Amino acid sequence: MAKKCQVSGKRALSGNNVSHANNTTRRKWDVNLHKKRLFDSESGQWVTLRVSSRVLRTIDKKGLSATLKEMGKSISDFK
Repeated sequence: MAKKCQVSGKRALSGNNVSHANNTTRRKWDVNLHKKRLFDSESGQWVTLRVSSRVLRTIDKKGLSATLKEMGKSISDFK
């Protein structure tokens, strides 16, 4: 499974480590993903998702169904 948030689509970013001597080497910043089992109150179903920490905070604030609508997705996409 890819290191990608299933709701927002966030992926790893790449860039350079830069030393004091200005030597550059490639590096990667991974997404802070969590595997969570969430309950959708509208459909009455449990869904397991790999989501980023930022999306978890949004789900806590707005609810799962509202967050998915905002991102242009539905519960049936994750079954």
